[in-house]
Amino acid sequence: MAYGLAVFIHWGLPLSSRKLFHNEMASLCVFAAVLLVTTYFSELYNLDRIYRFQEIIFRLCASLVLAFFALSALYHLFPTVSTGNRLLVLALAGFGILQLMWHKAYQRILLLPGFAERVLIFGTGPMAMEMREVLKEKSRNAIFAGYIGPEGDVTLVAEEDIVEVKDSLVETAQRMGARKIIVALRQRRGILPVRELLLCKFAGIDVIESSTFYEELTGKLMLERINASWFVFSTNFRVTTFARFCRFTKRIFDIIFAIVGLCFAAPLLPVIALCVKLSSPGPVFFRQTRVGMGEKIFSLLKFRTMFEDAERITGAVWAQQNDPRITPLGRFLRKTRLDELPQLFNVLKGDMSFVGPRPERPEFVNMLNEKINFYSKRHTLKPGITGWAQVRYPYGSSLEDSLEKLKYDLYYIKNYSFHLDFFIILETIKVVLFGRGGR
Repeated sequence: MAYGLAVFIHWGLPLSSRKLFHNEMASLCVFAAVLLVTTYFSELYNLDRIYRFQEIIFRLCASLVLAFFALSALYHLFPTVSTGNRLLVLALAGFGILQLMWHKAYQRILLLPGFAERVLIFGTGPMAMEMREVLKEKSRNAIFAGYIGPEGDVTLVAEEDIVEVKDSLVETAQRMGARKIIVALRQRRGILPVRELLLCKFAGIDVIESSTFYEELTGKLMLERINASWFVFSTNFRVTTFARFCRFTKRIFDIIFAIVGLCFAAPLLPVIALCVKLSSPGPVFFRQTRVGMGEKIFSLLKFRTMFEDAERITGAVWAQQNDPRITPLGRFLRKTRLDELPQLFNVLKGDMSFVGPRPERPEFVNMLNEKINFYSKRHTLKPGITGWAQVRYPYGSSLEDSLEKLKYDLYYIKNYSFHLDFFIILETIKVVLFGRGGR
């Protein structure tokens, strides 16, 4: 729209000639592609949070400045897709105005009757209360319609939020205009009205279990509410023929990307190695034992970022904020993730993948296996240089952090796909560019 308005203002009426049809279409595609990239990396479309208006303006300005320089460089390299400076400035200005209008209207549009989704929560106990909190914090277009109190369930919610079931459950849901029912019961035996919920399903009302709803909205598993039988009967954890094909294909891409990555990193590796050697006494590379797929032990390769023999007294401990064991150069390498470049050799060797759960040290794995249920399940895939937990959660240095990261790791294993891998790689680029999470 912005580009079309710019063309209209620049050329006026009548819009004539084949040039506008052929050349402008190529220019439009380049313009759109660059704006998609710059707005993505400026995080204008982060669905996990709602931005204040001032923050939208700041991010939009950053996106437009990046787009201007990127498009100017592309026009210099490829003059055939050039629009000229006047048309470019008009198009970017139009994009900025339309983007601001869209951000202001987006939240209101989602809550319109045709877009908003009214949700009933079946349950009145602690799990039902938790589902309402998740609904409030994470869902953009869902409206809480009320609780349905089943007989036999404990009541902890406010009485005024409980919907009275005068007739059948399906008629009550239709009367409330609900399009989804979340079943949030800690104990279902003797309480769950299977027949009535089935009628709701047949009537076009989505009936969803609380842990599945939680997974969809948060991008992690609800481990506190999951038992061993859930893993047994979950279809996503089965190693099917298609899953084997995906792993085989992923290995091919890992090898290709590792070779390409090493080619691009080749000029940097000797420079970093020299800086590490000159900055503090000790070896350039640091080898550390980690736990890989199937709990097999392998040696992880990194540039050394700590002083030599940093753990001689403390033993194996997680890195902390402002950790005194890390060298000044090491802080920079960790923040920019340059210390992890040698792990490309681990990928080539087959110990690691580009994307997967981060490998932990055996000392931590033994402790976490004892204290966290299902922790060993994260070793069903090859560990990765980056992963879903790394882009969704900051650096972890405690038992609680390990539990949260496990929720994300198991979500990744359960929902593994090439699309998810691609998204994680894009998010990793943002993490590196903005220096998030490194210690």
